[in-house]
Amino acid sequence: MVKQVKDSGANLVICQWGFDDEANHLLLQNGLSAVRWVGGVEIEHIAIATGGRIVPRFSELSEEKLGRAGIVREIAFGNTKERMLVIEDCANSNAVTVLVRGGNKMIVEEAKRSLHDAMCVVRNLIKDNRVVYGGGAAEIACSLAVSAYAETVVGVDQFAIRAFADALDDIPMALAENSGLDPIHELAAAKSRQMKEGNPLIGLELNSPANEHGNRASNMKDTGVFETLVGKQEQISLATQVVKMILKVDDVITMGQYQ
Repeated sequence: MVKQVKDSGANLVICQWGFDDEANHLLLQNGLSAVRWVGGVEIEHIAIATGGRIVPRFSELSEEKLGRAGIVREIAFGNTKERMLVIEDCANSNAVTVLVRGGNKMIVEEAKRSLHDAMCVVRNLIKDNRVVYGGGAAEIACSLAVSAYAETVVGVDQFAIRAFADALDDIPMALAENSGLDPIHELAAAKSRQMKEGNPLIGLELNSPANEHGNRASNMKDTGVFETLVGKQEQISLATQVVKMILKVDDVITMGQYQ
């Protein structure tokens, strides 16, 4: 088996499972470095990065199935003598590994969530590159459109549509309130400018001082605040589904209510 590996032209063996000390000795005698007990997910990532194929049997090993990498080295970091194997200059340079470190587990998990959110944003932009502008601009524009539609509806349905429009206003109000500002004043200013100028890009710029009118209403396109259309659609759709589910609950039974 070692001869088959050597004849294929390989100079490094990465195995998902373990091999005994004799096999390790024979590999070393033939100038083949070896890494064992590599996780299934990790070995798949290595195959993608190096352009190699995962071979289940030695008989299937051939030169065209080998991966390519420039440097394989082991590094140690921190004061706990932890070690990590680094594979650099791979054939598929688009594959990378991000090492997240922190003072405690909570910081590491928060950094991982932030990275995951950022990658999801990029994924959404690849799937659909349309964007909407942030700072509550999209919600205010939707609220105005829904309110205008409510005027055309006859009957009690009009009240439900108006309530939906009011619910959309809660997003920019929450942004203002979380920034320590007067939410009603800031929402009214942004909504007034959208209606006067007919510009759906007006939102709340909360990182800058107030303008000459004493509010933070600003053009979000000029500010560069935006988010993906896919993400915004999912947010509104999910919130609507949660409300519909709650409205279907006609009674709540608490402990001790019935004897």
